[in-house]
Amino acid sequence: MQITTIESIIPGGLGRSKMITTKVDGTNTEETMQNFYSLVGINFGNIEANDKDIVNKINAMEADGWELAQVSVGAQSPTKDSNQGIFLTRYLFKKTAE
Repeated sequence: MQITTIESIIPGGLGRSKMITTKVDGTNTEETMQNFYSLVGINFGNIEANDKDIVNKINAMEADGWELAQVSVGAQSPTKDSNQGIFLTRYLFKKTAE
């Protein structure tokens, strides 16, 4: 099973941040996360809320018998011509022996 978090760093709070769960059968569920920026700049409260959501999801997965096997990260940073970017993290879980 895979969990993907996409956290927006688009200024002004205009981005869309999500946590996507891809189940073993290939179906997906999406949960809204907070954007890193609000209208006044970086929002540390939003970052803290996202961190709690991610930790809660990992803990729930482990309580359901899944083991965190691998974490992969990526980023699209703002460029000279664009002030948009994202952080993407993939959490790959495997089912533990019962």
